[in-house]
Amino acid sequence: MQNRISWFPPVIDSQSEILILGSIPGVKSLEKQQYYGHPQNKFWTIIFHLLNEDFTDDYARRLNVLKENHIAVWDVIDSCERKGSLDSEIKNEEANRIAELLDEHRNIKAIFCNGGKSYKNLQKLLGKNYRLPIFQLPSTSPLHTVSFETKLEEWKKIQEFLT
Repeated sequence: MQNRISWFPPVIDSQSEILILGSIPGVKSLEKQQYYGHPQNKFWTIIFHLLNEDFTDDYARRLNVLKENHIAVWDVIDSCERKGSLDSEIKNEEANRIAELLDEHRNIKAIFCNGGKSYKNLQKLLGKNYRLPIFQLPSTSPLHTVSFETKLEEWKKIQEFLT
């Protein structure tokens, strides 16, 4: 039997207006206890570029930049069994309580899914006609071999919802 893995708590506060959802942390992220902790994952590079912020490896500062820009981060999966980091290897998953989180944080005005797995799972949880716009963005994972420039261009949709 594979080990059961779990999510991190959401990075969110009463000022959050955008929610970015991943699937569940990969091996490196779990080891570091950081969202998007794999050094080749482009999440932080893209976020800092979109926000016109100076890049940092300091995780506390990264989280502060998200909060300062009213961006929340969480995962659609509460726990699952998985060998390695591939979403395709996820088994026996349990969903996070996304609807409840959104009910508690009414300032959220758009949801962005980091990759196909989070998008598909969110559609199952909330339905296709949910009250907020939901966007699927290309995964920032190094396993998703689309170029950085292509990923960045798609992720620019977030800028439309930043205040």
